[in-house]
Amino acid sequence: MSGSPKRQVLRPLRIGLKGRENHKDAVSTRCVDNLVPMGCVSAADDAPDGNMSTACGPGLLADVRIIESSLLGPAAVGMHLADLGADVIKVEAPGGDYVRKMAFPIIDGISLLHWHLNRGKRSIVLDLRMPDGVATYLDLVRHADAVVEAMRPGALARRGITYERMQQANPTIVFCTVSGYGLTGPYADLPSHGIAYDAWAGVARPVTDASGMPTIPSYTAVGINAGPLYAALGICAAIIRARASGRGSRFEVAQSDAAAAFNWNGIEGNKAYERPENEVTGNDGDGTGPRRPVGDNSLSESVRYQYYRSRDGMILFMASEREFWKNFTYAVGRPDLYDNNPGAKYADHARGDLALRRELATIFATRSTAEWIQFGIEVNTPIAPVHDTQSITRDPQFQARLPFRTWQEHGTDLMPSPIQLLDEAMPLLAKAAIVAGRDTDAVLSEVLGYDVPRITTLRSAGALG
Repeated sequence: MSGSPKRQVLRPLRIGLKGRENHKDAVSTRCVDNLVPMGCVSAADDAPDGNMSTACGPGLLADVRIIESSLLGPAAVGMHLADLGADVIKVEAPGGDYVRKMAFPIIDGISLLHWHLNRGKRSIVLDLRMPDGVATYLDLVRHADAVVEAMRPGALARRGITYERMQQANPTIVFCTVSGYGLTGPYADLPSHGIAYDAWAGVARPVTDASGMPTIPSYTAVGINAGPLYAALGICAAIIRARASGRGSRFEVAQSDAAAAFNWNGIEGNKAYERPENEVTGNDGDGTGPRRPVGDNSLSESVRYQYYRSRDGMILFMASEREFWKNFTYAVGRPDLYDNNPGAKYADHARGDLALRRELATIFATRSTAEWIQFGIEVNTPIAPVHDTQSITRDPQFQARLPFRTWQEHGTDLMPSPIQLLDEAMPLLAKAAIVAGRDTDAVLSEVLGYDVPRITTLRSAGALG
C-alpha cells in the first residue's frame, strides 16, 4: 500500500449550556494501527494510487464523551454509542477485561465477544486501588457527558468513585449503572450470567432432550442485548436534559428487567387473562372460545401463518389478513381456497385446519424460496425467507443492508449498526484494543492535558497499571 493514511481531525466537544464550561480538549490527530480510535477510520479505497481515505461521517454523537467501566456483555452500552460517533473511553483494570478470552470463536487469540462489544472505543488502564488512579478517573469525569458502570452494582463506589464525587467534579454528569438483576429486589446480589435473565423472564424456556433431561434451548439472547440498548437510550435522553438544564442524573438498567420488557406480550397477555372471561377474550380471527396462553407455542396450530417447505428451503407464510389471503389464492390459481373459507378480515390463522395445511404444503413445494419472495412482492402477499445464522449472510437483503465491516480493519468481520443515516455516512470505527491500555497516553494527553512528565510519574507510581 503506497502513500500515507489520511487522519481524521477531531473537533472539541460542543458543551456550553447553562453554566457548563466548554471542554478544553486539545484538538489533535491520533491513529492506532492506521485506524483513528474514535469516529472515522482510515480505510483503503479503490483509488489507483492505493492511498487511504476516510469515507465516513463524524456521527450523530460526535460531540459526546462517555467513560465506561465494563466487563463482558454489558460493554454493549458503549458500543452502541460509539457506533453513532461518541468518544467512548473504556477504563480497564490492570490486566484488562477478561472478555478477550471469553466465549467462542477466538479470532487471532481474541474472542469475537471483545471484537464486537469493544469496537470503536479507546482503552486506558487505571488502577483504582490507588488514589492517583481514582483522581485521574475523576479528571476524566470532568471532561465527560456520562459514566457507564456495566458490572456488579457499586463497583466504582467501592473504589471511592461515588456518584456524589462525580457530581462534585461535573454537576451535569450522567451516571448509568447496568447490572444483572438491578440495585433492588431479593436477587440484587445474586451472581449470574446472561442466560439467567432470559430464563427468569420466560424467554429461554427449557426443552427436554432424548434422555428426559431439561436443557437450554437454541435461542437468541434477549436480556444482555436489550439491557444495553435501554441504557444507551437512557443516556442519550439524560444528556439532552443535562445540556438543556444543567442538571445531571443517575439511573440504572437491569438486564433481567430488559428481558422481561421484551417479553411484554407474553407477560402482559397472560396477566390480562386473570380478568373475567367476559372482559378478556381470545383473538377474534380465531374465535372467542377457550383462551390460549400468549407466547407459548401459540402459533403451532396456525395454517395461514406458518412455516412451509419450498422447493429448496423454507418460507414463512403470513396471510392472516383476508386481503392477503385472497391475493395469494387467486394468484396461485386456487381461488377455491379463498371462496370456501375467506376467514375473518384480520388475524385469521385458520388454526387447526389440517386439510388446508396439506394443500398449502403441496403448493409451496412447487417453487424455490427466491421465486416465492418475488411472488410475494408482485401479488402483495407477505412471505419471508427462513434462514439460519449461516444462510442469512447469502441473502440479498442482508447483503444490501448489512455488509460486513471487514476483518482486516476490525479484527473480525462485523455487522454494521442497524441505524443507517440517509443523507450522510456513518462513522467507521477502529478495531477493539487488543491490549488493554492501548490509548492511555493519548487519552491522558488529549483529554486531560497531562504532559509527559506527569504521565511518566503516574506510570511509575503504578496508577496506570
